[in-house]
Amino acid sequence: MKSQILALLRESDGYLSGQDLCKRFGVTRAAIWKAIGQLKKEGYDIEAVRNRGYRLVTLPDVLSRNELESRLHTKWAGQKLEYHDSLGSTNVRAKILAEEGAPEGMLVVADAQTAGRGRRGRSWTSPAGKNLYFTILLRPNFIPDKASMLTLLMALAVQEAIEEICGCGTQIKWPNDIILNGKKITGILTEMNVQSDYIDNVVIGVGVNVKVQEFEPELADRATSLEAEINKSISRALLLEKIMEHFEKNYALFLKQMDLSPFVEQYNACLVNMDNAVQVLDPAGAYNGVAEGINKKGELLVRLPDGQVKEIYAGEVSVRGVYGYV
Repeated sequence: MKSQILALLRESDGYLSGQDLCKRFGVTRAAIWKAIGQLKKEGYDIEAVRNRGYRLVTLPDVLSRNELESRLHTKWAGQKLEYHDSLGSTNVRAKILAEEGAPEGMLVVADAQTAGRGRRGRSWTSPAGKNLYFTILLRPNFIPDKASMLTLLMALAVQEAIEEICGCGTQIKWPNDIILNGKKITGILTEMNVQSDYIDNVVIGVGVNVKVQEFEPELADRATSLEAEINKSISRALLLEKIMEHFEKNYALFLKQMDLSPFVEQYNACLVNMDNAVQVLDPAGAYNGVAEGINKKGELLVRLPDGQVKEIYAGEVSVRGVYGYV
């Protein structure tokens, strides 16, 4: 009931009558008063006026189960939700839930992570009250070779959500880093559990730097946050709401085509390395080339100095700019 009351307060232009809320939920005025009191304790500034009702005065950046449930109106993505104030890793928790039979679309969200991880075993700094950390569980019915494309789908969903909320022009560093003003604001980690020749489940973990914060010295020159760059307050819950909407839309289109052909043009338009010199960090030896965008399988096309075009698979190598991160 609390999440429903919160949604009604957020959508209302004025006061919500306590009597109307009682009728809607079939409860007493005392129950409504108790729910309002609990929402106030979570950080919501709710005004109560006799004979008028309740009004949400401000929209604070609260990240809680009630806040998220009041916002997520997708068909399946995030309709099952688990929220934690602090958690080791949302990806690890999502994998445990997958083993326990959690359905596709299960969403794990944390305000802080104590053991956040990035690609290739790197740690991901995850302080409380600053950023958005979440993992979604998928149970796709396709061959394992296609799973790497899901990372690019999520990158597009994050990029679209940020554009919708902030109006700022973010870019993507292949395959999945979101870049703003030349610095990283988002990392995505996709992990797959394969049984024989089929996928049992895929978890996609996302971390978005939202609030102004200090980064470790080794990251300071290539990491930033949304609010630091646009000088505007961003609701983490609203950002997650929009990411889920865009991901659900993109995923449905992907399943129709079973490749990234509907997204190639869109992805390449925001590819930060497009037509630029890049260095491919291959375990067999690094080499340079020019990035020419992705193909329908999500592979990066890199033209070598001899004119040959190599298709780079996301799971095999890393790519960076010749003269720096991008």
